[in-house]
Amino acid sequence: MTNEATLQTINGEPTLRFERRLKHPPAKVWRAVSDPAEMAAWFPAKVEAELRPGAPMRFIFPEEAVVDGTWDGEVLEVDPPKVFMFRWNSDVLRFELIPDGDGCLLVFTQTIGGGSVGLLAAGRTAAGWDTCLDELAARLDGHSVTPPTDWAGRIARYVDGFGLGDGAVRQVDGGYELHFARDLVWKPVDEVWRVLVEDATPEVGGEPPLRATNEHALAGKIIQVEAPRLLEYETARAGSVRWEIFSDPALGVRVELTHTVDEPRPEVLAAWHVQLDLFFRATQGETDICWPEDRFKQVTGRYAAQLA
Repeated sequence: MTNEATLQTINGEPTLRFERRLKHPPAKVWRAVSDPAEMAAWFPAKVEAELRPGAPMRFIFPEEAVVDGTWDGEVLEVDPPKVFMFRWNSDVLRFELIPDGDGCLLVFTQTIGGGSVGLLAAGRTAAGWDTCLDELAARLDGHSVTPPTDWAGRIARYVDGFGLGDGAVRQVDGGYELHFARDLVWKPVDEVWRVLVEDATPEVGGEPPLRATNEHALAGKIIQVEAPRLLEYETARAGSVRWEIFSDPALGVRVELTHTVDEPRPEVLAAWHVQLDLFFRATQGETDICWPEDRFKQVTGRYAAQLA
């Protein structure tokens, strides 16, 4: 058994699945995953709820959390000590306990709501639940765990494994659009903008900031700026590159990049793919990572196979 999360499609909905073999009977684990007082030790928010189907639930974050406000939910199923299922905002969480010798198998799934935008967050959601479930197991064993330090790296591995960083090619009048969308967790839009433009103050007719370009785009002049959310510049092949930053109070912050081209080329797709990898790491404070040439070649090969 691996502790790595998987991303599946169940009943047409994207669903994260986790499995943990725990050295404790279902009755003990049931209390840990269903009693709000016990959940406080490992769950990412304070929970207020009665254990009955149809009961309302509230999820309250501490004042220092990056998530604002109180999110609502509903208890959907209570079958002690087997199944506890509830809705949290637009997602559905389900804990199933299966007896296994002197312990039990915990199968935890999260059906991801929010459509295509909600799905973008599956990488950070999986990394977050890994940490929570590790803490749950440790608490049951009577000790604690040290939180991981490479948070951005864990998210990036899931993003890559789930294919969430892949670009899409769309045919449009006169050419194609290369489109990418990346989750940036809950970073404020102003902070994301500062990472994108660095020390520059972009203006129409001026040069685009270096971090917004790459050698495969052949950047021209800026044609539109709406700080801190939009930057667009022309390219040498009669196309344009458009960066847009979006914020959703329930789903987080994301960046979308659209590059219009005369024809899709694998090296151009790969360049933006890798650049957005680095841009995500930069928004998390890792601004000194060099261009990974081996990774670029690997991703170029992947896009070449897709385009073929």
